[in-house]
This record gives sequence, structure tokens and C-alpha cells, in this order.
Amino acid sequence: MRALHTAATGMKAQELTVEVISNNIANMRTTGFKRQRAEFQDMLYEHQRRAGTQNSQQGNLLPVGISIGSGVKPAATSRVMSQGNVLPTEKDYDIAIRGEGFFRITMPDGRTAYTRDGSFERNAEGHIVTVDGYPLEPGISVPNNATSVTISAAGVVQATLPNQTAPQTIGQIQLARFVNKAGLESIGDNLFMETAASGQATTTTPGTEGAGTLLQKNLEQSNVTAVSEISDLIAAQRAYEMNARIISAADQMLQSTSQMMR
Repeated sequence: MRALHTAATGMKAQELTVEVISNNIANMRTTGFKRQRAEFQDMLYEHQRRAGTQNSQQGNLLPVGISIGSGVKPAATSRVMSQGNVLPTEKDYDIAIRGEGFFRITMPDGRTAYTRDGSFERNAEGHIVTVDGYPLEPGISVPNNATSVTISAAGVVQATLPNQTAPQTIGQIQLARFVNKAGLESIGDNLFMETAASGQATTTTPGTEGAGTLLQKNLEQSNVTAVSEISDLIAAQRAYEMNARIISAADQMLQSTSQMMR
């Protein structure tokens, strides 16, 4: 019976939905995390009576037809790149992006990765790096004797040195923008990689050409909303249960048909 296969595809689809939701909820406290959403498409149809064909008896065109679908299939797990809440942390090297853009990170193999996670640290050489030790691009080195470091909304990094009243500019943070930021490939560790779908990165100064501004001593939180995720989880669970009932009903119908044919 076709209903068995069709309902099975529905159960698989809801399994994927639950897996995506579980990952979103698991990352509710992950800095700069962008939630995902499962998207689906209907599968092929069997047209037993096509709309627009001619009625053989009277010669009239049929206004509607008979089409039976074969279920649902996963189409994408798109990432929602909306802004997360910005919360203060009181750490000098924590930076939040307010608006569009990604920090550029130099990977060990020389490639450039991108992130919204601005929880940076200073390593033993004075370079500003991620928590995994990957340097911010372009590289910024803070003098060992610096008494304080300030980062402006436009990304200008300045350090105050002993016996100096005016701060010294030591670097400029730049942001990368993409035509299709949802097309970036997530590689874990809060990092994304450029793909053909995302388009090439456009590097700009914060606050210019549509890029967001920076806020020192703050971090962008995950854009996962607990209420929304729990609501979607309940809906997915109900859809899974209904597909399971269809399988049970179809099985009972097959058993009844089998008994009647004996």
C-alpha cells in the first residue's frame, strides 16, 4: 500500500526536524550561534487523471485531475542569520558585531574562516586570537607593556602605554560581508567557510558599506529562541505521531484485505 511508504517519508522528515531543533537548543548558550531550520519538498506525483485533458465521453476539458503524492523529502537545513542579543562581559578583548559582517580568522592551513564569535584573547606573543589560538585577520599585536586597550565602533584598536597620555593606534579590525551569508559552510568551532553559494567575501571597515559596528566588552549571543524551538518541537512530535498512526491504519487495512481474500 502506497500509504505505508508515504507515511514513512513523513516520519523521516520529522526525525530530521527534531535533530535540527535539538542542535539549536544545545547551542542556546553558544556565542554568535545562528539557528537552523529544516525545509522540505513534496515528492513525485502519480497522475491518474490529468487536469486539462479531454473527457472521452463528452469531449469537455477536465478542470481538475487525480494526483497522488509519494511523500516528502528534505530540501535544506537553512541557517537563519538574524542578529542575536548583545550582552556585556567586561572583558577587553570581547567584541560584538552590531549589524552585518563577520570577523576574519586565519586558519592553520592558511585559509580564511569567518565568525560572529568575538570572544578573543591575547596570546603569549601579544597577538589577538580566538579561544583556539587562531589569529584575527589582519593580525593585531598588543604591546606587552600596554596598560589598557580600546576598540572603537569603527574597529580602530588603540593601546595606552606607560608615560604616554595619548593612546597609540596598533591596528584596524575589518569585517567581511557576503551576498548570501546563509550559503556559508559551517565547519564547527563557531567558524564558517566561503562557498560558491555564499559568493566571495567583501572586506570593509566596520560602519561603512553596510557593515555593522563593533562594541567592545560585549558578545553577541545565540539567536535561538527557546519558546519558538519548543513550539516547533511539539509540532514535529505531533506530526511524527500522526504519520505513525497512518502506518498502523494502513497495516490494519492490509490485514483485513488479506483475511477477506482467504
